[in-house]
Amino acid sequence: MKADNLIEMANQIGMFFDSLPDREEALTGIAEHIRKFWEPRMRRTLLAALDGNAQQEAGFTEIVLAALTEHRDSLVPAAAA
Repeated sequence: MKADNLIEMANQIGMFFDSLPDREEALTGIAEHIRKFWEPRMRRTLLAALDGNAQQEAGFTEIVLAALTEHRDSLVPAAAA
C-alpha cells in the first residue's frame, strides 16, 4: 500500500478520535486502532513516512502526528522470527 493512502486512512481515524474530549484518550485510541487493525507492513510504511524529512508535507494531521510520535514504540511491528 502507498504511504499517501495510509496517511489518509490514519487521518480519517484521527478525525474520529479528535472528537473525544480527553486528548490523551484520543491519542491512545488512534494508536491502539492502528496497532490492532493494521497489518505490520502497513504500520512499517506509515512509520517510514513519519520518519521522512518532510512530515508537514506528508499530510499528517496534527493529532495523528502526535499520536504516532507519542505511541511509536507500540506501533513498531515485532521482528519476524
